[in-house]
Amino acid sequence: MIAPTASLAEAEIDKLMGLHPKGFDLSLDRIRHLLEVLGNPQDRLPPVVHIAGTNGKGSATAFCRALLEAQGLAVHVHTSPHLVRWHERYRIGVRGGPSQLVDDERFADALRRVAAANGGGMITVFEILTAVTFLLFSEAPADAVILEVGLGGRFDATNVIDRPAVCVIQPISLDHQAYLGDRVELIAAEKAGIMKRAAPVVIGHQEFDSAREVLVSTAERLNCPVTVFGQDFLAYEEFGRLIYQDETGLMDLPLPRLPGRHQLGNAATAIRAVKAAGFTVTDSIAEQAMLNVEWPGRLQRLAHGNLVSIAPKGAEIWLDGGHNPGAGEVIAEAMAAMEERQSRPLHLIIGMINTKDPLGYFRAFSGIAQDVYTVPIEGSDVGLDPVALALSASDAGLTARPAGSLSEALRSIAETYAEDAVAPRIMFGGSLYLAGNVLAQNGTIPT
Repeated sequence: MIAPTASLAEAEIDKLMGLHPKGFDLSLDRIRHLLEVLGNPQDRLPPVVHIAGTNGKGSATAFCRALLEAQGLAVHVHTSPHLVRWHERYRIGVRGGPSQLVDDERFADALRRVAAANGGGMITVFEILTAVTFLLFSEAPADAVILEVGLGGRFDATNVIDRPAVCVIQPISLDHQAYLGDRVELIAAEKAGIMKRAAPVVIGHQEFDSAREVLVSTAERLNCPVTVFGQDFLAYEEFGRLIYQDETGLMDLPLPRLPGRHQLGNAATAIRAVKAAGFTVTDSIAEQAMLNVEWPGRLQRLAHGNLVSIAPKGAEIWLDGGHNPGAGEVIAEAMAAMEERQSRPLHLIIGMINTKDPLGYFRAFSGIAQDVYTVPIEGSDVGLDPVALALSASDAGLTARPAGSLSEALRSIAETYAEDAVAPRIMFGGSLYLAGNVLAQNGTIPT
């Protein structure tokens, strides 16, 4: 991904990239050994909210963070991947204020110490970065940790937390089939691997009954107190408000700051998870969280910036890093809802990597998008060729054309609009890597 400036930490990561294999090698043996050398920092953390799932992990993380910070708590947050800078993966909690991205010198120092502890042994960079997570979070006081799984669950490097405060499983669909299996119940079994005996489990909205059944049966087998969206708690929109309900009653809340109907379920799952972890969630806390929650690159409105200035005047511009068919469906639904409120032609600017299902993603936008511009992903050696990607969009019934860059695609759209025409709605999407490109080139880097 594109980095705005060089940093000490990024220089250390570049060294590690040259020494260790890229990608994932799902196992816990290496990370456990490394953490033991480091003194097992993962055992010296405040209560941990551990979050897995195919889609919605990041949104649940953002809502949990907002709910806890609304109480003045210090919250460490681990997410992956990052959009522009590696530092985005680590937020250090601050009591009475929002968590802050890790300081560059502190990050670089932790990287050096973890690399030294590893002693040149065989390991993946993600495992080293995960060990850095536990080292950083164990050395700064906080009231809670929100820990997002990287890939899968059972063998993900984050899955060394023996006593989580709560395990959260977000919506499951097909993704990363090469690692996790080609059926949703197989993927569900991998995600369920983060559950620990007798630890509370919260299961978010599940489209597939077979996935939900695997999750519930695993939780019951491990004697975990389990609550399920749609059964034990739920959320819905009524008169422009979010109504959350569980066995304790109703909360009448403002709609979340994050747009899209799917965010109602994500918000509800986070409320339930924070409660299950032993924290208080009052109506006023939840209201403040709904108004303050933020999550870059997920249906993010871009109002200004270098790329925005190229678009037709008055264009409404959105960015979402969702990259699988399940994500495509919820994004398309959100775009359709926007169309109902205010009619605008919808143009897509899409880049994807070669491990995804572009046809499944594009099908969700049939009848919704006017056309698609396919673009390369800068800084990635696994991006799909824009011509091949355009063919997939055409196969899904969309009018598609390749473009050489984000700016070229925007200029092509701008050329088709007269000044008195209804300004379009433009959505960048298809990959978190592309989202990073967009934010970096637009000059709106996450902070």
